Amino acid sequence: MLSFVLCIVALVLGYVFYGRFVEKAIGIDANNAMPCDTKRDGIDFVPMNPWKVYLIQFLNIAGTGPIFGAIMGILFGPAAYIWIVLGCIFAGSMHDFMSAMISLRDGGASLPEQITKSLGKNVGMVMRLVTMVLLIMVVAVFVSTPASLLSSLTSGWGMFEQFAAMVGVEDQAAACVLFWTIIIFAYYLLATLLPISALIGKIYPIFGAALLIMAVGVGFGIFFQSGLEGTTWMPELTDAFQNHHPKGTPLFPMLCITIACGAISGFHATQSPLMIRCTQNEKHVRPVFYGAMITEGVVALIWAAAAIKYTGSYEGLWNEMNNNPAIIVNAICHDWMGQVGAVLAILGVVAAPVTTGDTALRSARLITADFLNYKQDKIFNRLAIALPLAAIVIFLMNIDFSILWRYFGWINQTLAVFTLWGITVWMSKNNRNIYISLIPALFMTFTCTSFILVCPQAQGGFGIPEWIGLSVGAVASIVCGVLFFKSHNAK
Repeated sequence: MLSFVLCIVALVLGYVFYGRFVEKAIGIDANNAMPCDTKRDGIDFVPMNPWKVYLIQFLNIAGTGPIFGAIMGILFGPAAYIWIVLGCIFAGSMHDFMSAMISLRDGGASLPEQITKSLGKNVGMVMRLVTMVLLIMVVAVFVSTPASLLSSLTSGWGMFEQFAAMVGVEDQAAACVLFWTIIIFAYYLLATLLPISALIGKIYPIFGAALLIMAVGVGFGIFFQSGLEGTTWMPELTDAFQNHHPKGTPLFPMLCITIACGAISGFHATQSPLMIRCTQNEKHVRPVFYGAMITEGVVALIWAAAAIKYTGSYEGLWNEMNNNPAIIVNAICHDWMGQVGAVLAILGVVAAPVTTGDTALRSARLITADFLNYKQDKIFNRLAIALPLAAIVIFLMNIDFSILWRYFGWINQTLAVFTLWGITVWMSKNNRNIYISLIPALFMTFTCTSFILVCPQAQGGFGIPEWIGLSVGAVASIVCGVLFFKSHNAK
């Protein structure tokens, strides 16, 4: 319990002190004009209250990531606590804040446009491709997953018999999934076509608050509730570097890919430009973007601690979860918070992915528009981009892309690597403190390179011996560092 409390305190102190340090490193001027004023179009560039922008940003980047990832990550042991705290303070929050600030300095530019200016056209094109693949995968999965969950909750409703007959589907369960898929996908299109203040600006703060309330309720449960069969045990940092995974999965680099959203996630950098276009003052950037990531780290810590306390052991968590973290989320919320918790659990595992999927599609539209230099002030222009993207998503949903999905975690963190190096080059060109992003860039280069090499072939990696993969990862990180300093010193 003490380790959990100390980690929560560390995250708060990280926001107060290191967040302020990062803010000073780039420089904030409250008198600067903001994109929501200079480019106001009533669609994507719309000024919003800072608390709304914060809740929307939090929900954009959270989804089920800090919940499911943390539950899977705590299987490795209390090393998960350390990764969440250090990753969140020194990598993830800085990554989200700096991608927002660089976008702001460039008039609200999308992530690939930022990377193109920092790392060149060739790297920019690769980045654009990786970003679009990631976003489209997020949309496709976050249509299918909540549709299946909603189907399991509503499959007994009589209306689906009529719907099955209407669409010519004999299996009522399949008709139920199809119904929710259509509803969710239609909402995604509306959310990306309408002004950001019309749907997202109105419902996101509500769902964001619900996700926070759920986390607070579970947090109280950690202190005042017991787990299955009265368990009260919780891991401490005294054995943080021992691997406790029941299946013997290597601690590093697997942990750093398993827990992404609670520590650092490349997907977040696609969302920061979305909300910087709605931010009214530079003094709001740290509370919104650095603060939202710290909040996500707190949520991840809560769920990691709650999962292990509730089940009482690493083996118990593995067995109870049955490779589906949603089972643990539902059980904890229901047992610790009753009917209110049951409702919040549904919001957590259904609404959260939905509210990530729609902004992923919106981000894909904006990235495409920025690349084509195609204004989005008219509905026809937005449709011209959104419909082809929707067609690609529908195509992916009708094929078995489980193989592609194996690479999702690695693609996500590789996107963070590109972003961190882009931030580092930008800082170098603008004579800022390069080390706040350079050190995380080197570490994540090492991590992602090692992961794809060491990861078993059945999970999408090459499955080579661990020591070789780690050695190659270290060499890749050193080479990138040398190339950067050669360029940096040549200025």
